[in-house]
Amino acid sequence: MLETLSAESVLEVLKPVQDPELQKSLVALNMIRNVSIDHGKVRFTLVLTTPACPLRQFIVEDCERAVKTLPGVESVEVEVTAETPQQKGLPDRTGIDGVKNIIAISSGKGGVGKSSIAVNVAVALAQAGAKVGLIDADIYGPNAPMMLGLEGSGMAVRQTAEGESLEPAFNHGVKLVSMGFLIDKDQPVIWRGPMLNGVIRQFLYQVQWGDLDYLLVDMPPGTGDAQLTLAQAVPMAGAVIVTTPQSVALLDSRRGLKMFQQLNVPVLGIVENMSYFIPPDMPDRQYDIFGSAGGEKTAKELNIPLLGCVPLEIPLREGGDRGIPIVVGDPDSASAKALTQIAQQIAAKVSIAALA
Repeated sequence: MLETLSAESVLEVLKPVQDPELQKSLVALNMIRNVSIDHGKVRFTLVLTTPACPLRQFIVEDCERAVKTLPGVESVEVEVTAETPQQKGLPDRTGIDGVKNIIAISSGKGGVGKSSIAVNVAVALAQAGAKVGLIDADIYGPNAPMMLGLEGSGMAVRQTAEGESLEPAFNHGVKLVSMGFLIDKDQPVIWRGPMLNGVIRQFLYQVQWGDLDYLLVDMPPGTGDAQLTLAQAVPMAGAVIVTTPQSVALLDSRRGLKMFQQLNVPVLGIVENMSYFIPPDMPDRQYDIFGSAGGEKTAKELNIPLLGCVPLEIPLREGGDRGIPIVVGDPDSASAKALTQIAQQIAAKVSIAALA
């Protein structure tokens, strides 16, 4: 080991420090940069693979401990930033310029809170510093505008050299496109598969997304045209399956999970929503209204990670109705904390897959 205090000796002592998720050296991954030394004061930049890294503080503390073992070190200052890796994808899929990772939020059946999960995860990623977009691909029941506080807003149409393009709406740090912006509030969408296919491709390729770390797609329930169009069109970082502990929901979620696997889309994990009910007047009580541990059991059986369990709380529903996601409106609530941790887990798994 180099004994004199220098940039080289700092990098040398940091070589054994690993990213806990990737299990590789930070130095080998080029995550330690801009090392400088000023009279015993060591400064460097730690470049994480996602702004939503769940182990950020743990990594920083590991780096500080390692550098402080060098003689002559008086203090260590770590500047933390992030560069989200680009998903490799399959060669026969057409990517979206500027979009690094596309993630489907899906469910086997309706009514399990998939849109609530998609909206809150998108906002939680944005709160962590990521650039995030959301496609409301639930064409028949577009609810994301209401949940993001954008009901009554719209998407501007721009003329470009390639033709018309859409400018997404924006709130809570998330760019959004939705069929809800294109139809009247009570207007039903009565479409067959080809029309559905066309609008989803428009939302993918004819929107001015700009640079995004993550583009989440809130899918319609089931295993139909929308899922097939998305999986065959773009290189996807993975899919997240949302379910409740109820046996009927779990049965359908397994079908949705198998569909993505057959389409060569990685399944990042399962989210169990409505895991238990927390009464507002008795916050220490929990009631398993829809059963218990169903998501955990299914995850083990299918060898798929359980990304987290979200309790059912009245403020979670109220936040969706008011257009203020609970991760914004009540960040200290049990459901907001669970959703933030789920967002971190999704981001970590996307990074692992991209750098594998």
